[in-house]
Amino acid sequence: MIYPTPRAIQLTALAAPVALALGVLAPAGWIAAPVWIAAIALLVVADGALARRPAATEIELPVTLNVGETFRVVGDDRVVAIDGPIERIAPGEYRAVRRGKARLRRLWQRHAGPLGLAWRQRSVAADRAIAVLPDIRPVRDQGMRQYLDSVNTGARLRRDNGDGQDFQVLTDFQPGMERRTIDWKASARHASLLAREFHTERDNTIVFAIDAGRSMSDPLGDMPRVDRAVSAALLAGFVALRSGDRVRIFSFAARPQVDSGSITGSRGFARLHHAAADIEYGTEETNYTLGLVTLDSKLDRRSLVVLFTEFTDPTSAELMLAAAGRMLKRHRVLFVLFRDGELEELRDAEPVTADDLVRANVAHSLLRDRAIVIERLRRMGIDVIETTADAMPLTLVERYVSHRERAR
Repeated sequence: MIYPTPRAIQLTALAAPVALALGVLAPAGWIAAPVWIAAIALLVVADGALARRPAATEIELPVTLNVGETFRVVGDDRVVAIDGPIERIAPGEYRAVRRGKARLRRLWQRHAGPLGLAWRQRSVAADRAIAVLPDIRPVRDQGMRQYLDSVNTGARLRRDNGDGQDFQVLTDFQPGMERRTIDWKASARHASLLAREFHTERDNTIVFAIDAGRSMSDPLGDMPRVDRAVSAALLAGFVALRSGDRVRIFSFAARPQVDSGSITGSRGFARLHHAAADIEYGTEETNYTLGLVTLDSKLDRRSLVVLFTEFTDPTSAELMLAAAGRMLKRHRVLFVLFRDGELEELRDAEPVTADDLVRANVAHSLLRDRAIVIERLRRMGIDVIETTADAMPLTLVERYVSHRERAR
């Protein structure tokens, strides 16, 4: 197909002011405008006929992108149509704006004629996926340093004595040991006070359960809460895989979404990374009962369940507490909450007008209800992390290492 270029359109548009000027100066000269338009049309057709015929060629596109990363489509004669979380920021330049799956739908290739008045264009249907993944590069190096600081060299080749659930050996009770380690039956049989010695497990199961409902899709700073949760989960998952534990990522909103399955080994991090890209941005309220019951049915062993969530009203908080209580019967549970700095600023700001006072009272009420729910979680025996978004990734890694070594 032959299409006019912007140059041809501009030259054609010049016919209007020329015709107007000639109509004022010489009424009989208006005929020049149609002649001008016809001449441009003939030149467009001729230029299009002289243009090189485009060939059906493949286009090089990245298979994966990190959020915020850009790429270029090589060649000014190519235009692509991409659906999903990728936007065009300049001719031939595109940027990934959020997580998800982008898909190339159509490719246009065109060549301009020698006069620059026409394009000969060809359209080719395409169907190619581009995975837009969370960008964890800024914190990966810090996470690796945290891993090296927290895990002893050669830990996988030997068993560490200490707190844990895996029984290792009976030993003589020594001053300084905890009384709960005494094996009374064995002590009675041997007429000597014996204690059980445990070793720290190296094959724990860590599940990162991410609430992707409406509340988690709200922005916190310049990024949705769910994206911040995914970045923190991936960093902790990276450390867990390097430590020899099993890692699983699970997301839910009104219904379950993504389940990566159990992943082991540091090479499995790529699978975890790609699974995180499929977590959707929910617009409905979170169904904690359905989500956590589904997760519990998939777990065949005691696990550490790290739940990223956000609650905004007492009703959802009560449902969340009930679902967490059921989960706590079989697993260890760690709640991860992002501190709401905006509400704290509204509460602490000095009121100037009546509206400021109302906002401060509402913020104080919301933060008070939030503190009550957090205290109820802790009294249930659930560990809770509440910190700022920037500090969350490393705080979560430190808490994971603490849970792993304690293995209570």
